[in-house]
Order: sequence, then C-alpha cells, then structure tokens
Amino acid sequence: MPTVSFGGLGNGLDFGQVVDQMVKVSRLPINRLTDKKAALNSKFTDYTTLSTKLIALQSAADALRLPSLFDRTSVSVSDATVLSATASSTATAGTYTVRVTQLAQAHQITNKAAKAVASTTTDIVSGSSATFSFTVAGGTTQTVTLGDTATLEDLRSGINDLGAGVTASIVNTGTDAAPAYRLVLTATSTGDVNDIAVTADDTTLDFLNASGTGGIDTLQAAQDSIIVVGNPALNPVTIQRNGNTITDAIAGVTLTLTDTTGAGTVSVNVTQDAAAVKANIKALATAYNDVVKFINERNTYDITTKKGGIFFNEPTVRGVLSQIGAALSTSVSGASTFTMVGQIGFKTERDGTMTIDDAKLDAAFSTSYAAVKTLFTRQSGVTGVAQLLVDAVDALDDTASGSLTLRKNGLTDQIGDLTDDIARKEDLLAQYEARLRRQYAALDGLLGQLQSQIGFLQATSSIKK
Repeated sequence: MPTVSFGGLGNGLDFGQVVDQMVKVSRLPINRLTDKKAALNSKFTDYTTLSTKLIALQSAADALRLPSLFDRTSVSVSDATVLSATASSTATAGTYTVRVTQLAQAHQITNKAAKAVASTTTDIVSGSSATFSFTVAGGTTQTVTLGDTATLEDLRSGINDLGAGVTASIVNTGTDAAPAYRLVLTATSTGDVNDIAVTADDTTLDFLNASGTGGIDTLQAAQDSIIVVGNPALNPVTIQRNGNTITDAIAGVTLTLTDTTGAGTVSVNVTQDAAAVKANIKALATAYNDVVKFINERNTYDITTKKGGIFFNEPTVRGVLSQIGAALSTSVSGASTFTMVGQIGFKTERDGTMTIDDAKLDAAFSTSYAAVKTLFTRQSGVTGVAQLLVDAVDALDDTASGSLTLRKNGLTDQIGDLTDDIARKEDLLAQYEARLRRQYAALDGLLGQLQSQIGFLQATSSIKK
C-alpha cells in the first residue's frame, strides 16, 4: 500500500496519529484472536508432549508384558580363565560342575623343512605345470593349477582364492640371513572331523614325499573339545564337540572354552535375575509418574489471577489419568497370590504418583517369583497390569476413536480456523486503513485550501484599510 502523508498546513491536526489510533482500536479483535491462537498452539504442543510421555509409559509396560521377559537369568563362573558362560531366558537356575579336558583345535600342517625355499618368489614348479590338491573333512577335492614359473606366493594365493575351508600362509622357519620359507595350511574350522588331506602335489614342496625327503609336519592336530559335566565322583556326562563354543551341554547356557582344567573343575552358577526385572518395574513406575507430574503441572488454578493452567478443566486429561490409573491399580482377574500392585510395594501418593517400597517388592519376589510374573504379564486366562497399560495407551491414541487423538485433531482444526479468520480480518483491516488514509488525506488537502483562502481574504482586507 503506498504511503499517504499529511501536510498539516497549520490546521493543527495530525491526521496520521488519528488514523494510527483508529487502526489500533480496530486491531483489538485480531489481537484477541492471535492470543487465542497462541494459547491453542501451546495447548496442542503440551498434548503432543503428553502423547510422547504416554508412548514412553507404553514402552516401559511392554518390557514387562510377556512371560519371557520375566524369564531372565544371570550366570557366573568360578574360573573365568577356563571358560565364560552366558544364559538365555530358557536356562534353569542351578549350579553345574564342569571339567574341561580338551580344547577344540584346527588342523594345521606344513611341508618338511628339507623342502623349504629361500625366497617366496622362488619357482616351485619343476616342469611345465603343476597341480596341488587337497580335501577338508573328506569333502570335495580342491585343486590349484600352477604354471611353469609359479612361486610360493602364487600357491598361497591360489589356495586362499578357493575359499574352501583352508587358509594358506607362509612362514620363515630360517633366519633373516638364511631364510627358509614353508607353506602352512590351516583349517578354518576346528574339530577332529575337519582334517586337511593333501591328495596331489607336483610342486617342489613335496607334501606327499615323492622324493623320500619331503612329507608333512603336523603343527597342530585336528581335535574336538571335550568337557565333563557333573560331579566326577558320581556319574558325570562327557560331551565332545568340534568347537569351543558349546550350546547344548547345559540347557539355555552357552559355554565358551578358553583353557583346560586338568583334574580340577569349574562351577557354573545360573540364577534367576530378579534385579533386571525389578529395574523394569521401577522404570514402569517412573514412566507413569512422568505422565502424572506433567499433567499436574498444567492442571493448576491461580485464585489470585483466576486463571487456570493449560490443562485446567480439560476432560481429555482427566480421562487420561483415569484410564492409566485404572490399568495400573486394577485387580488382575485370574491372578492368585498377588492380584494388585499394591500388594508388592506400590503406593499411590496424594498427587497421584506411585512410589515403590523396595523391601516389599523384594519380599514379593522371594515369596513367589511366578506370582509377580503373573501379575504383570499376559498369559492364558490372565491379562496382567503391563498388558492393561499397553491397551490403555493404545485406546487413548487410537487414530479413529482415541480421546487424545480426537482432542489434538480438534485443536488442529481450531488453530486452522483461527489462522484463516485472522488472515481475513488482517486483509479487511488493511483495506480499512487505506480507506481512512485516503479520506483524511482529502480532508487535509481541503483544510489546506480553506486555510489558504482565509489567508488571502485577510490580506486583501488589510490592503483596503
């Protein structure tokens, strides 16, 4: 809009200020709408934050919802230099005696020292070509074909390129001054069955001892691991596996062997890990309290200013507290020893938050771990507290009928309507201001003309005198 200026011309009136004041008064309804929109935006932001906190509560409940989440175990080993152990949810609590009599090894062989070469780039093919063949665990024959100038490095690369369960490497068994390079073949898998057998060798390495001075040196025998589970003085069970990680000796427990025990034994102690479950129960109470405190902070009323907080007099918020409170505090149908969380240490405070009596919770675990599990989880015929909380949040956030979703959608619609209304009113106000400025500019011009005429008449009158 082009700027309209007012000359004044001595009329004593500043029409610019008059227009500004009239526009300012006319803007008051727009300001009220803008304030209302800002309040709705703040409310929508807080409702969105509330949804996030409810999702966090649901996640905390989800960590307690299934029976398997209570089947937590921890495992300790009396001598960690011999073996380590991990336990799954299927492990049974108990103490197990283990003796490690043998570790699994990978088969490793090399050519005889008499057939070592002085350089890794020395020609190891005496004729026009050569083949080198081997098997692993009696499997398919693997063959490397070499040209007439092939070297130890070429043979090593050819074997490794096969990817056939054997790794080839070169070692210097001589000195720096007088090197003696030999080819070492190592099975990639441990165990007695995974032995390496050289079936053909036309190279000068002479693994098959065609010359009478060649052959094979075994650097490491192929062997299985062997452990004995149980009291050696009674009827222990001997277990032999081709690796050093054993998953089926103790149900639900994985043993990783690192050394032998000789005549001694190692104790593997599997216990129920109530501490982890207890931490999840406390996390549930924390997430619940986070929701309650967030609502409480915004559901206040100031009797001095007579103004309520953002959530004051909001039925949706009251519904949220009612639904999650009922889910957490309800009596669980089908449960026996413990039917309510109050029986295991939960206590509702005056502000609606929950506290947990640690001693009472520990006593509940000691009394019946299974009953605490039933109280929280979803099992046949029983819908526990954790599942009820998950369902409550799902109902509140349901995209079609959830009260929280509907309230946020309603706020979005209100904000959109206000935005449109403010834009329309701003446009009308701009037109009104432009009209005022044109009218007062015309009036200012008219007053200027009248002032000029009055001055002319006054001058003429004084000349006649």
